[in-house]
Amino acid sequence: MQIQRHKFLQTSLLFLLFIVLAALALFPFYSLALASLKPSKEMLRYGLNVKLQPELLSFHNYAFLFSAAAKKYLIWYKNSIVISIVYTALCLLLSSMVGYGIAMYRFRGRNLIFLFVLLVMMVPVEIIMLPLYKQMIAFHLIDTYSGVILPFVVAPLPIFFFRQYAGGLPRDFLDAGRIDGCSEYGIFFKIMMPLMAPAFGAMAILQALASWNSFVWPLIVLKTGDKLTLPIGLSSLITPYGNNYDILIAGSVLAIVPILIVFIFFQRFFVSGLTVGGVKG
Repeated sequence: MQIQRHKFLQTSLLFLLFIVLAALALFPFYSLALASLKPSKEMLRYGLNVKLQPELLSFHNYAFLFSAAAKKYLIWYKNSIVISIVYTALCLLLSSMVGYGIAMYRFRGRNLIFLFVLLVMMVPVEIIMLPLYKQMIAFHLIDTYSGVILPFVVAPLPIFFFRQYAGGLPRDFLDAGRIDGCSEYGIFFKIMMPLMAPAFGAMAILQALASWNSFVWPLIVLKTGDKLTLPIGLSSLITPYGNNYDILIAGSVLAIVPILIVFIFFQRFFVSGLTVGGVKG
């Protein structure tokens, strides 16, 4: 009886702790959502606060974002969605193939290639931006979506992750597929990819988030106003001549929605994918 009481008390305290941690994590989102419903003069006067004033709350800021006067916001939003979807899909496909190849096939230089992958992971992106920019000029990809996507479409972190995950899968599946007459690409797409679904789910969240929040590289490559991504477009609302904080905050709240949808869709794979991919190999 005493042991049961002790376990109940321990579980209750742990549950209470998680509630407090969840409240602390959600508090900034609550503050941001509340501020997006207030007029700009209240923001300039009091800044971000959690004071609930129903008489000041309205959806005027959101209505303005979807009006003709703010049509560029929708263009920025569309640009970010297109870039994020294309980048995430290509990155998952190509990086998974590279990681799978390094893990499952025995060939000369395999460990050296994996060593290079680890070394590239340690290099900050800012160091290689100048040579990448020169390459984009040489390839005539400045001010294009391709210039934003292609340099990072085969990323070292997903390669490392997929290699670790694939290394924990039984190699008997490859032999079984070959006996059944399946090609090497068929083995990957029909047999191994379904087994690697948790890894794809985890990396889909991380890479979509990285692409959606990317700021510096798109800022360097993109020049035309109608091709800017959402982070760059929102930052342009802050100028020395006036700060549209009300529109900026409302736009930031809507910018959370796509990533939230991606996380909800893939969250069942997220924990298992990170756990298994991080320890096997």
